[in-house]
Amino acid sequence: MREDNFIKQLQAGKQAAFSKLLDDYQQKVFGTCISFIPNKEDAEDVAQEVFLEVFKSIAKFKGNSKLSTWIYRIATNKCLEFIRKKNTKKRFAFMQTILGNEIPIDKTSYFTEFNHPGILLENNEKSEIIFKAINTLPESQRVIFTLAKIDGKSYQEIVEITGKSLSSVESVMFRAKKNLQEKLENFYKKDIF
Repeated sequence: MREDNFIKQLQAGKQAAFSKLLDDYQQKVFGTCISFIPNKEDAEDVAQEVFLEVFKSIAKFKGNSKLSTWIYRIATNKCLEFIRKKNTKKRFAFMQTILGNEIPIDKTSYFTEFNHPGILLENNEKSEIIFKAINTLPESQRVIFTLAKIDGKSYQEIVEITGKSLSSVESVMFRAKKNLQEKLENFYKKDIF
């Protein structure tokens, strides 16, 4: 089925089209979510939010990009929104502690589980350090690095997903690699035999 016909069926609310969309994109969206949020439960929750947003917004989809690009853009934005909310909650809990109104802080970090299907790292400690380092990058660097190196997207796909120019994507990727190299340098110096 051609993509434009498929989109028209989605926009018409056809159940079969929504089932096909889920079949085609469920694992891909989950893969993107777990690339940004390496905790299975949180990534699954965000992936569900992505599909809710897709179903809610498909009528507004104009076809200026491929459907897959549009879905990846939604997934990336939902992941970043989740991370921002998580960071806000941590800051709030920290402030509560300082002010003496201590509330239980969620001790579980979403950097404790590393079952990402595309990454097989021997050591969970190293994985955690790498993901934490990625999470400290500025948002644009984190998005482009994650899409390229963890999710395996080409630069052209990243251009389509982010709306940035190719030269901008390359430049941001260069800065992200340089920043990560600096952040991880001390760890790897300590880890040499």
